[in-house]
Amino acid sequence: MEFSGNTIRQETGRLFKALEEFEYSWEDCERLAPVTLEIHHLKREKNAIILAHSYQTPDIKFGVADSIGDSYGLSLEAKETNADIILFSSVLFMGETAKIINPTKTVLVPCQSGCSLADSVTAEDVRKLRKAYPNAGFVAYINTSAEVKAEVDACCTSANAQKIVENMPQKEVVFLPDKLMGENLRPLVSKKLIIWDGTCIVHEEISALEVKSVQEEYPNASIIAHPECQPEVVQMANFTGSTEEMLHFFASAPEKEFLLLTECGLAERAQKEHPEKKIVGTCHLCPYMKKIRLQHILKALKNPSSNQMIQIPEEIRKRAQKSLEEMFRLHNKDE
Repeated sequence: MEFSGNTIRQETGRLFKALEEFEYSWEDCERLAPVTLEIHHLKREKNAIILAHSYQTPDIKFGVADSIGDSYGLSLEAKETNADIILFSSVLFMGETAKIINPTKTVLVPCQSGCSLADSVTAEDVRKLRKAYPNAGFVAYINTSAEVKAEVDACCTSANAQKIVENMPQKEVVFLPDKLMGENLRPLVSKKLIIWDGTCIVHEEISALEVKSVQEEYPNASIIAHPECQPEVVQMANFTGSTEEMLHFFASAPEKEFLLLTECGLAERAQKEHPEKKIVGTCHLCPYMKKIRLQHILKALKNPSSNQMIQIPEEIRKRAQKSLEEMFRLHNKDE
C-alpha cells in the first residue's frame, strides 16, 4: 500500500512523540510508519480492533493498539465491542479466552506464541489428577489453554484467586498451573491446596537478592509484586496484585518511587501514564510476548493464516465457558 510523503511524515511524527521516551529514533519511526499506517487502514476497512497486553512492545502498545490491559480485562472489553474482528496482540491462551467469551466474533492472534504457564499443563494432565484426587475441586489460573479450562471446575485470575479457592465447596483444591501463586495462596486460604508444578519464567527469575540489591540504592521505593513471584519476594512487597491492580496501586499511592516486580512492558506503560513518578528496579522480558512484531499484526489483518485464527471446537469452548462462568459465580458469592 502506497502513502504520500506528507502522510508518512505525519505518521512518523505521531510515532516519534509516542515512542521517543523508549529510545526509538526518528529513523526508527520513519521505518515503522508505512506499517502502522497500513494496519490502521485495515482496521477501518475491516472493522477490526486491536487489543494489546501490557507486556507487548511499545510500538504495538502505543503505535497501533486500541486498548491496553491484562488478558481477562481485555477479553471482557472485547465482548462489548462492535468490531467484527478482534485481534488480540498477546500469547495464544489469551486469544483463546477472548474466543471462549466471544464465540460469534472473528478472533485473531499475531502468531502462535506460547506461555510457560499455559504450556506446563495439558488436559490429559488434569484428567489424570482427577483420578488421583477424586474428591478435590479443580481451579485453573486463567493462564491456561481452552482444553485445560474445559477440564476444571472454575477458573481464576491473579486478582480473585484467593476468593475463588476459598469459595470452592470442596475441602481440598487442586490449583494449577502456577506453583508459586499456589504457594502464595496457601497461607491465605483454609482449603488444602494441591499445587501443580508450573511457573512463569519471567516472575520466577525475580529473586529476593535482586530486590535487596535495588533497595540499597532506592530505600524509599514502594515495592509492588505480582503473585506469580517467589513467596520470599512477595513477602518483601508493600503490595501484591494482578497486572491491573498493580497499575491502580501505582496510580493512587502517594509515594513517588516504585520498585515494580514484573515484566518490563508493564513498567513502560506505568511510566508513560504517570511521568511524575519514578519506576526503578528489576526488569525481566517475556520471550513469548516479545516474539510478536508489527509485521505479524499486519499479516493477520491482511490475510490471516490458519495459525492466526482462533478456532475452538464448540464442545470444548462451552465447557471452558462454564469454568469461567463458575469463576464469576464464586467471585460474587455472598455479595
